[in-house]
Amino acid sequence: MATIGKMVGVSQVTVSRALSDPSKVSKSTLRLINEAIEATGFVPNRIAGALASQKSGLITALVPSITNLVYANLLHAFSNVMREQGYQIMVSETGFDLLDEEKLIATHLSRKPDGFLLTGIHHTDMSRRMLLNAYVPVVEFWDITETPIDRCVGFSHYEAGVMVADFAVAAGYKKGATMTTADQRTGRRRDGFATRFEQLTGTPIVQINYPPGPATIGLGREVLRRLVDEHGFRNGLVFASSDMFAHGLLIEASHRGLRVPEDIAVVGFGNQEFAADTEPSLTSVHVDRLELGRMAAEALLTKLNGDSDLARVITLDYKIVRRKSA
Repeated sequence: MATIGKMVGVSQVTVSRALSDPSKVSKSTLRLINEAIEATGFVPNRIAGALASQKSGLITALVPSITNLVYANLLHAFSNVMREQGYQIMVSETGFDLLDEEKLIATHLSRKPDGFLLTGIHHTDMSRRMLLNAYVPVVEFWDITETPIDRCVGFSHYEAGVMVADFAVAAGYKKGATMTTADQRTGRRRDGFATRFEQLTGTPIVQINYPPGPATIGLGREVLRRLVDEHGFRNGLVFASSDMFAHGLLIEASHRGLRVPEDIAVVGFGNQEFAADTEPSLTSVHVDRLELGRMAAEALLTKLNGDSDLARVITLDYKIVRRKSA
């Protein structure tokens, strides 16, 4: 910074002021400082600036998987809005272990981010205490609760499952099945579907559950083999916890010569870009992931700007997009 000052003929304090608050420096001086910075490749010490201003310009985002299309799309929309307001995003992958998330929260807090974006509403007690004691704005997304850490943006996974059960029964299906991985959100969709389907038909559903992990076409195919070979499942609807699983179900049905939706009907979750192009096209629960990412960013920015009037619980609509698989 001293070198920049000497090049321009101003004090180091003036350079510092230009970097922290350009409005306090004349336009001509600011132009000369910026030209010197460009010529030298100087990178300002943001840590020192953060100590002085109490702002780091960094936002933490913790997601279970950065390769999952759902979270990737959400992060893309969230990041775009935050960058437009001068913030940069620090992303870490938590997996589905709450203790791993707790460790990452502690690590990120040591970097003094200005805010946190967390996936879901379930965290360890220690995670909640650390965040509350840090007095940092927090938005939990992809789920809702009446008792968020700060604010939450999402929808009821249980009610989404209920909606699919209502759809299945209205379409005339007397048998139901689910395939899920063992994370809390997919579990609540399964439970909503199972409870509502049995209420309406008097028939318990078949449930096939897997440990937490990535959704794959291979697991989807395996589930249909198990449903047919072990449970004799026919003439019913399968609600998959992701479109990727649902795609695997469709491939295995074709391999076995099963008619979709006559012999097996399939409903996915997420309405991914490929859902309209599977054979047959996939019926799926649509959640506007880009809108959710924008809503989460706006909720966080509102808190960062000192506005406490925004509702603590912000809900997003969802719907079934019906295609040929059910």
